[in-house]
Amino acid sequence: MPYKPNTPCRHQGCPKLVPCGTMYCEEHKALHPQEVRSAGTRGYNRQWRKASKAFLNAHPLCEKCKDEGRLTKAEVVDHITPHRGDRVLFWDRNNWQALCKHCHDKKTAIEERFVEYKY
Repeated sequence: MPYKPNTPCRHQGCPKLVPCGTMYCEEHKALHPQEVRSAGTRGYNRQWRKASKAFLNAHPLCEKCKDEGRLTKAEVVDHITPHRGDRVLFWDRNNWQALCKHCHDKKTAIEERFVEYKY
């Protein structure tokens, strides 16, 4: 059975190939710690699941859809300002909003597109 081919490093402009399932080459892995670490180590653990479930019960509709006049069930608790590892910002409930998966994915894609990397 053939192996999956190597894929390009996801760091913008890097031509190096990495094994399938790996996102970044060794050179750029340190520049993307949030994406390389598991969700559990980033704080999305049992405590987060419990708090986010309670938040969704209190806020059952997607905020973005509601602003556009649609009523859509919220499925995700989103951090309005990305916490990027800041534990205080992570747990600040004033920084949370309820979103449907479509709106959350769209918002996250836009935020990730314009991340500034420090060299």
